Amino acid sequence: MHSLEVRTKAIAMVRRGARNVDAARAFGIPARTVGVWLHRDRARRGELPERSAPECPRCGGTKPPGAAYSYLLGLYLGDGCVSRLGRTFSLRIACADACPGLIEECARAVKTLRPGNRVQRVQLAGHVSVGAYSNHWPCLFPQHGPGKKHDRHIALEAWQEEIVDAHPWELIRGLIHSDGCRITNWTTRMVAGKKKRFEYPRYFFTNKSDDIRGIFTDTLRRVGVEWTVLARGHDPFNVSIARKASVALMEAHVGPKY
Repeated sequence: MHSLEVRTKAIAMVRRGARNVDAARAFGIPARTVGVWLHRDRARRGELPERSAPECPRCGGTKPPGAAYSYLLGLYLGDGCVSRLGRTFSLRIACADACPGLIEECARAVKTLRPGNRVQRVQLAGHVSVGAYSNHWPCLFPQHGPGKKHDRHIALEAWQEEIVDAHPWELIRGLIHSDGCRITNWTTRMVAGKKKRFEYPRYFFTNKSDDIRGIFTDTLRRVGVEWTVLARGHDPFNVSIARKASVALMEAHVGPKY
């Protein structure tokens, strides 16, 4: 038998992002026991996948809601993961604390795709993990696999490409909101004999996966956005968007994180 204090501390440790085995080692108890406690705690909170949840669009032979899916796909490719948890799967998207609007938009997209499942927000160091439990996340994100995304091949399936073709800007927004940024550059010029400061926006996307950067730049090309690659040392991790016309398109359809 274990005390209520030990059970409470172990559950709190896992909910903050630790693995079941980490909590088990910390308190000297079996990992299976921690799993049972966590399952009961999730059931009490109403966080378990609902058996009556709507059928998965992919399993039902239809397409997911296009705009929401394209945006969430961008977030997943940038800062998301799908993990196996017992008999179900968990989707988690890391959203920075500094962008509450991003957190809300991510939660809406998750809810749109899985309306019968509870959207969870777990506060971690510097960010909120937004996601939900569902047996169908691997159906919706077939890029799921073991290890880091930049260590394995990432390619969109035909049905995903059709959605991205119909909603390219949503994918671009999702990728920028996850692994991108909008910065303000400045320069000085002599105007009528006086030095004046001029500011202008610029967009960056940084990702270690060649495949994910390729998905991003291919989509930019489709919507008429010009880009260049800036190498960090010998690694071309950064995609830069700086030309005036292209930045204007990004301003109209993406804008800064909020």
